[in-house]
Amino acid sequence: MHRTTRIKITELNPHLMCALCGGYFIDATTIVECLHSFCKTCIVRYLETNKYCPMCDVQVHKTRPLLSIRSDKTLQDIVYKLVPGLFKDEMKRRRDFYAAYPMAEVPNGSNEDRGEVSEQDKGNLTDDEIVSLSIEFYEGSREEKNGTVENGDLEKEKKNGVRFLRCPAAMTVMHLAKFLRNKMDVPSKYKVEVLYEDEPLKEYYTLMDIAYIYPWRR
Repeated sequence: MHRTTRIKITELNPHLMCALCGGYFIDATTIVECLHSFCKTCIVRYLETNKYCPMCDVQVHKTRPLLSIRSDKTLQDIVYKLVPGLFKDEMKRRRDFYAAYPMAEVPNGSNEDRGEVSEQDKGNLTDDEIVSLSIEFYEGSREEKNGTVENGDLEKEKKNGVRFLRCPAAMTVMHLAKFLRNKMDVPSKYKVEVLYEDEPLKEYYTLMDIAYIYPWRR
Protein backbone atom coordinates (compact mmCIF):
# COMPACT_ATOMS: atom_id res chain seq x y z
CA MET A 1 0.00 0.00 0.00
CA HIS A 2 1.26 3.44 -0.89
CA ARG A 3 0.75 6.01 1.83
CA THR A 4 0.38 9.70 1.18
CA THR A 5 3.41 11.63 2.38
CA ARG A 6 3.07 15.37 2.77
CA ILE A 7 6.03 17.53 3.66
CA LYS A 8 6.32 21.26 4.18
CA ILE A 9 8.21 23.37 1.68
CA THR A 10 10.43 24.50 4.57
CA GLU A 11 11.79 20.96 4.83
CA LEU A 12 12.99 21.21 1.23
CA ASN A 13 14.41 24.72 1.55
CA PRO A 14 18.02 23.58 2.10
CA HIS A 15 17.89 22.03 -1.39
CA LEU A 16 16.11 24.97 -3.04
CA MET A 17 17.89 28.01 -1.61
CA CYS A 18 21.10 29.78 -2.51
CA ALA A 19 23.71 29.83 0.27
CA LEU A 20 25.02 33.20 -0.93
CA CYS A 21 21.82 35.28 -0.93
CA GLY A 22 19.54 33.14 1.24
CA GLY A 23 16.73 33.22 -1.36
CA TYR A 24 15.30 30.60 -3.67
CA PHE A 25 17.42 29.77 -6.70
CA ILE A 26 17.02 32.09 -9.68
CA ASP A 27 18.81 30.87 -12.82
CA ALA A 28 20.24 27.97 -10.80
CA THR A 29 23.90 27.40 -11.65
CA THR A 30 26.06 24.48 -10.52
CA ILE A 31 29.81 24.19 -9.98
CA VAL A 32 30.95 21.15 -11.94
CA GLU A 33 33.75 20.17 -9.50
CA CYS A 34 31.55 19.76 -6.41
CA LEU A 35 27.95 20.06 -7.75
CA HIS A 36 26.97 22.80 -5.30
CA SER A 37 24.37 25.16 -6.78
CA PHE A 38 23.70 28.89 -6.44
CA CYS A 39 21.83 31.69 -8.19
CA LYS A 40 23.71 32.60 -11.36
CA THR A 41 24.21 36.25 -10.45
CA CYS A 42 25.34 35.28 -6.93
CA ILE A 43 28.00 32.78 -7.99
CA VAL A 44 29.27 34.90 -10.89
CA ARG A 45 29.69 37.89 -8.58
CA TYR A 46 31.37 35.71 -5.93
CA LEU A 47 33.84 34.16 -8.39
CA GLU A 48 35.02 37.60 -9.49
CA THR A 49 37.11 37.72 -6.31
CA ASN A 50 37.25 34.06 -5.21
CA LYS A 51 38.30 30.81 -6.89
CA TYR A 52 36.90 28.39 -4.31
CA CYS A 53 33.38 27.06 -3.76
CA PRO A 54 31.68 29.11 -1.01
CA MET A 55 30.28 25.91 0.55
CA CYS A 56 33.10 23.36 0.45
CA ASP A 57 36.23 25.33 -0.50
CA VAL A 58 37.04 23.10 -3.47
CA GLN A 59 39.02 25.01 -6.10
CA VAL A 60 36.70 25.93 -8.95
CA HIS A 61 39.37 26.88 -11.50
CA LYS A 62 42.83 28.28 -11.06
CA THR A 63 42.54 31.11 -13.55
CA ARG A 64 39.05 31.18 -15.14
CA PRO A 65 36.47 29.94 -12.61
CA LEU A 66 33.50 30.84 -14.83
CA LEU A 67 34.49 27.97 -17.13
CA SER A 68 33.56 25.53 -14.35
CA ILE A 69 29.95 26.53 -13.76
CA ARG A 70 26.91 25.27 -15.67
CA SER A 71 23.29 26.36 -15.87
CA ASP A 72 21.04 23.81 -14.11
CA LYS A 73 17.67 24.08 -15.86
CA THR A 74 16.27 20.94 -14.23
CA LEU A 75 16.93 22.26 -10.73
CA GLN A 76 15.44 25.64 -11.65
CA ASP A 77 12.29 24.03 -13.05
CA ILE A 78 11.90 22.07 -9.79
CA VAL A 79 12.22 25.26 -7.73
CA TYR A 80 9.65 27.09 -9.87
CA LYS A 81 7.19 24.19 -9.55
CA LEU A 82 7.61 23.80 -5.79
CA VAL A 83 7.57 27.45 -4.73
CA PRO A 84 4.16 29.10 -5.38
CA GLY A 85 4.34 32.42 -7.19
CA LEU A 86 8.14 32.48 -7.57
CA PHE A 87 8.15 32.22 -11.37
CA LYS A 88 5.42 34.84 -11.75
CA ASP A 89 7.21 37.26 -9.39
CA GLU A 90 10.55 36.76 -11.14
CA MET A 91 9.05 37.39 -14.58
CA LYS A 92 7.44 40.61 -13.30
CA ARG A 93 10.74 41.74 -11.77
CA ARG A 94 12.49 41.22 -15.12
CA ARG A 95 9.80 43.06 -17.07
CA ASP A 96 9.97 45.97 -14.62
CA PHE A 97 13.77 46.10 -14.94
CA TYR A 98 13.81 46.20 -18.74
CA ALA A 99 10.98 48.72 -18.75
CA ALA A 100 13.05 50.99 -16.50
CA TYR A 101 16.26 50.36 -18.47
CA PRO A 102 15.18 49.82 -22.09
CA MET A 103 18.78 50.10 -23.34
CA ALA A 104 19.99 47.25 -21.11
CA GLU A 105 21.21 44.21 -22.99
CA VAL A 106 19.34 40.95 -22.57
CA PRO A 107 21.87 38.09 -21.98
CA ASN A 108 20.72 35.75 -24.74
CA GLY A 109 17.63 37.51 -25.99
CA SER A 110 15.15 34.84 -24.83
CA ASN A 111 11.59 35.73 -23.82
CA GLU A 112 12.16 34.26 -20.37
CA ASP A 113 15.20 36.49 -19.80
CA ARG A 114 13.01 39.49 -20.62
CA GLY A 115 10.27 38.23 -18.30
CA GLU A 116 7.83 37.76 -21.18
CA VAL A 117 6.88 34.15 -20.41
CA SER A 118 3.69 33.45 -18.47
CA GLU A 119 3.16 30.53 -16.10
CA GLN A 120 0.84 29.00 -18.69
CA ASP A 121 3.50 29.24 -21.41
CA LYS A 122 6.06 27.78 -19.02
CA GLY A 123 3.77 24.86 -18.33
CA ASN A 124 3.42 25.56 -14.62
CA LEU A 125 0.07 24.90 -12.96
CA THR A 126 -1.47 26.44 -9.86
CA ASP A 127 -3.70 24.62 -7.35
CA ASP A 128 -6.80 26.62 -8.29
CA GLU A 129 -6.30 26.36 -12.05
CA ILE A 130 -8.96 24.44 -13.98
CA VAL A 131 -7.70 21.42 -15.91
CA SER A 132 -9.67 19.99 -18.84
CA LEU A 133 -9.41 16.24 -19.25
CA SER A 134 -11.08 13.43 -21.12
CA ILE A 135 -11.87 10.01 -19.68
CA GLU A 136 -13.12 6.77 -21.18
CA PHE A 137 -13.62 3.20 -20.05
CA TYR A 138 -10.50 1.08 -20.15
CA GLU A 139 -10.97 -1.72 -22.63
CA GLY A 140 -8.38 -4.03 -21.09
CA SER A 141 -6.94 -7.11 -22.78
CA ARG A 142 -8.58 -9.05 -25.59
CA GLU A 143 -9.58 -11.79 -23.12
CA GLU A 144 -11.31 -9.23 -20.93
CA LYS A 145 -13.16 -7.80 -23.93
CA ASN A 146 -14.59 -11.24 -24.74
CA GLY A 147 -15.77 -11.76 -21.14
CA THR A 148 -19.29 -11.11 -19.94
CA VAL A 149 -20.33 -7.84 -18.33
CA GLU A 150 -22.56 -8.33 -15.32
CA ASN A 151 -23.94 -4.83 -15.16
CA GLY A 152 -25.91 -3.54 -18.14
CA ASP A 153 -25.48 0.09 -17.11
CA LEU A 154 -21.71 -0.21 -17.33
CA GLU A 155 -21.96 -1.65 -20.83
CA LYS A 156 -24.24 1.22 -21.80
CA GLU A 157 -21.72 3.76 -20.44
CA LYS A 158 -18.96 2.10 -22.45
CA LYS A 159 -20.87 2.63 -25.67
CA ASN A 160 -21.28 6.31 -24.89
CA GLY A 161 -17.53 6.80 -25.38
CA VAL A 162 -15.42 9.63 -24.08
CA ARG A 163 -16.45 11.93 -21.22
CA PHE A 164 -14.99 15.41 -20.76
CA LEU A 165 -14.44 17.03 -17.37
CA ARG A 166 -13.12 20.31 -16.01
CA CYS A 167 -11.55 19.91 -12.57
CA PRO A 168 -9.27 21.97 -10.29
CA ALA A 169 -5.59 21.04 -10.57
CA ALA A 170 -5.55 20.17 -6.85
CA MET A 171 -8.15 17.42 -7.31
CA THR A 172 -6.82 13.98 -6.35
CA VAL A 173 -7.28 10.72 -8.23
CA MET A 174 -9.18 9.39 -5.20
CA HIS A 175 -11.75 12.20 -5.43
CA LEU A 176 -11.96 11.78 -9.20
CA ALA A 177 -12.73 8.08 -8.73
CA LYS A 178 -15.43 8.88 -6.15
CA PHE A 179 -16.97 11.42 -8.51
CA LEU A 180 -17.02 8.90 -11.36
CA ARG A 181 -18.62 6.25 -9.13
CA ASN A 182 -21.43 8.60 -8.14
CA LYS A 183 -21.89 10.15 -11.58
CA MET A 184 -22.11 6.80 -13.36
CA ASP A 185 -23.93 4.90 -10.60
CA VAL A 186 -21.21 2.26 -10.41
CA PRO A 187 -22.29 -0.47 -7.95
CA SER A 188 -20.18 -0.79 -4.80
CA LYS A 189 -19.10 -4.32 -5.77
CA TYR A 190 -16.92 -2.78 -8.50
CA LYS A 191 -13.62 -1.08 -7.78
CA VAL A 192 -13.11 2.20 -9.64
CA GLU A 193 -9.52 2.64 -10.78
CA VAL A 194 -8.18 5.56 -12.82
CA LEU A 195 -5.41 4.92 -15.35
CA TYR A 196 -3.20 7.10 -17.51
CA GLU A 197 -2.89 5.09 -20.72
CA ASP A 198 -2.13 1.61 -19.26
CA GLU A 199 -0.71 2.75 -15.93
CA PRO A 200 -2.85 2.83 -12.74
CA LEU A 201 -2.58 6.17 -10.95
CA LYS A 202 -1.91 6.50 -7.22
CA GLU A 203 -4.95 7.72 -5.26
CA TYR A 204 -2.98 10.59 -3.73
CA TYR A 205 -1.82 12.01 -7.10
CA THR A 206 -3.34 15.37 -7.92
CA LEU A 207 -4.07 16.42 -11.49
CA MET A 208 -1.14 18.82 -11.12
CA ASP A 209 1.12 15.88 -10.20
CA ILE A 210 -0.08 13.94 -13.25
CA ALA A 211 0.55 16.94 -15.52
CA TYR A 212 4.15 17.11 -14.27
CA ILE A 213 4.81 13.34 -14.28
CA TYR A 214 3.39 12.61 -17.72
CA PRO A 215 3.94 14.56 -20.96
CA TRP A 216 0.83 16.74 -20.76
CA ARG A 217 0.70 19.72 -23.07
CA ARG A 218 -1.53 22.77 -22.85
